[in-house]
Amino acid sequence: MPSPWKHRPAPLKLGPETIADRIKRLRKLRGLTQANLAKKIGISCGLLASYEYGKNRLFDEMIIRLSIALKVSTDTILGVQDFPHENFASTRFTKRLKRLEQLPEAKKKVILSNLDDFIKANTE
Repeated sequence: MPSPWKHRPAPLKLGPETIADRIKRLRKLRGLTQANLAKKIGISCGLLASYEYGKNRLFDEMIIRLSIALKVSTDTILGVQDFPHENFASTRFTKRLKRLEQLPEAKKKVILSNLDDFIKANTE
């Protein structure tokens, strides 16, 4: 058992987001469900949920497994490095675009026209 610190260092200022919050946010940005991510890293859905709710503490191997599955660095999961949002397309959004590409040209035009109208109405 490690001995207690005689002089506790100053706390790190990593922002208000916890590791649990980051895992949940990154999972959703990748378009994964808890079940999908749990399967990818080889754990139960319940265990992943307990990590996302901050009930269980992560150990080193699990941080590495999460970083590989979520395609981010361990520093991103730990909050040492920010996640570059501007270069990231949601997997869920990308899947929808692929499905849209498979539609007949006439239906694509209708959907894209509606999308353009919606974007224009909400950016002015």
